[in-house]
Amino acid sequence: MTTGKINVSVENIFPLIKKFLYSDHEIFLRELVSNATDATLKLKHLTAIGEAKVEYGNPIIEVKIDKEGKKLHIIDQGLGMTAEEVEKYINQVAFSGAEEFLDKYKDSAKDTGIIGHFGLGFYSAFMVADKVEIITKSFKDEPAAHWTCDGSPEFTLEPSDKTDRGTEIILHIANDSTEFLEESRIRELLSKYNKFMPVPIKFGTRTETLPKPEDAADDYKAETIEVDNIINNPNPAWTKQPADLTKEDYQDFYRELYPMQFEEPLFNIHLNVDHPFNLTGILYFPKLSKDLQIQKDKIQLYQNQVFVTDNVEGIVPEFLTMLRGVIDSPDIPLNVSRSYLQADGNVKKISNYITRKVADKLKSLFNENREDFEQKWNDIKIVLEYGMLSEDKFYEKAGAFVLYPTVDGKFYTIDELKENFKDKQTDKDGKLVVLYAQNQDAQHSYIEAAQAKGYEVLLLDSPIVSHLIQKLEGDNENLTFVRVDSDHIDNLIKKEDSAISKLSEEEQEKLKVAVQEIVPSTTYTVQLEALDSDAAPFIITQPEFMRRMKEMSMSGGGGMFGMGNFPEMYNLVVNSNSDLATTILNAEDKNTQENLVKQALDLAKLSQNLLKGEELTAFVKRSFGLIK
Repeated sequence: MTTGKINVSVENIFPLIKKFLYSDHEIFLRELVSNATDATLKLKHLTAIGEAKVEYGNPIIEVKIDKEGKKLHIIDQGLGMTAEEVEKYINQVAFSGAEEFLDKYKDSAKDTGIIGHFGLGFYSAFMVADKVEIITKSFKDEPAAHWTCDGSPEFTLEPSDKTDRGTEIILHIANDSTEFLEESRIRELLSKYNKFMPVPIKFGTRTETLPKPEDAADDYKAETIEVDNIINNPNPAWTKQPADLTKEDYQDFYRELYPMQFEEPLFNIHLNVDHPFNLTGILYFPKLSKDLQIQKDKIQLYQNQVFVTDNVEGIVPEFLTMLRGVIDSPDIPLNVSRSYLQADGNVKKISNYITRKVADKLKSLFNENREDFEQKWNDIKIVLEYGMLSEDKFYEKAGAFVLYPTVDGKFYTIDELKENFKDKQTDKDGKLVVLYAQNQDAQHSYIEAAQAKGYEVLLLDSPIVSHLIQKLEGDNENLTFVRVDSDHIDNLIKKEDSAISKLSEEEQEKLKVAVQEIVPSTTYTVQLEALDSDAAPFIITQPEFMRRMKEMSMSGGGGMFGMGNFPEMYNLVVNSNSDLATTILNAEDKNTQENLVKQALDLAKLSQNLLKGEELTAFVKRSFGLIK
């Protein structure tokens, strides 16, 4: 038997490991199962190239609880180690980064999950165990070895009578970590971190019913057998080639990832690149609502099929964090801090690649089946519009597939829109005016007025539309977006100079004063316009600039400071050529004049969905009084 001291200059390394990684102490199982997987896959490689003269067979990794003995076993059938290799890899190499580890992290308890960064993965076992044993037999024809350490730098190394190839790690679970002797807790961790590991992982057994033989008698009793309970899927969909997968395979994998998600995804994007970095994965577009407060952290990040995190910000472009799925890259370290990720050059390249790949896939979906793409537009538009605002590279490609629907259910790309609208909707100054509504019902009368002129009206109803149209206007000369209720239709697309008013200047001033005396000036600015005589007498509009700045301020990231709290202000456009304008002007008394103005104002408010509460009640009473 050999005894000795682990090669480390600072003797309190174990308490420090426990202290620094305590908040993340459950990762010990991930580290140990990952080591077992590595040992198995290395053997597979050596047998494939003829360097290991043994049968690879069908190895598994087993995780076993001995609750009574307060032990947890992790057993593999991989390479194994000789006594010399245990001495080298466990006692020396593992601690080559110990001093650097201490220097870097002695003043910070915030950085967790860093053991693997220094090659100390095996020693994460001491976060939950007060004694660890390694019983191992190499694939080489050499005696097995038994290493024991009680969490101090002291260890023992002696021969073992183990005859089968591989390594068994035995953790003597510490009193403060007995949760890891509970079957439910270990199952939870294996499911979280090792669900898609490339080597089958056994955790207990399960009962399976044998199929009934065709010639079975009527009184046949079903037979059951005990089989290994394999808790992982070693060959998940993202490790396969897209050509080998059907639509059903992708949907089945989605259900495997999200067993509590009952709605099918709209479509998926399969990522597969090996240069200049390695990356595989599958991203799914789920159905999304218009609400921007969407649950993120649904994409899972793996490193060689080992779960790392579901917080993928910085790796996946922010606008795509609303998607679901898996990304796997060996070029992303298992144990990293957020700041490390943000500074890592590979990570930025991966983010750019994902952006480009998603854009290319959307373009091909659009080109292959535009009708289907249009049907899905409302469910995916919030992601794409957000991407246009937040990622320049995505914005550059988005013109080829981002759609702008009309209130009639037609869809245009930005180039199609410019081509189709230019003849009718270019104003006298040569500017193309794109009319849009945000609420088809609330703005119905304004939409109708625009359509009566032969104009098209877009339906842009996402919460970030103000930001988006601001960007589009900046990048497209002589193009402006105007909400259809922001002015009278003749003013929205000015084709000629103003019409002539039937009223004299003196009469117009008298009418304006009369209306201003009745209409609250804190909310409405009264404007007289000489419109068609059959146009509405009173029209309420909200200036495009003011409303857009307010919306941008409220949804964040733009607009003027404090405009989100700015009171609602409207223009009241009085058509001086209407019969009602003349009637109000020539009213016999103030009372009649006031009733006419109030009734006309309430009708205008009603068309903008602004008449509510007491005002609506008073309007109904007044209206019944008029038809008695």
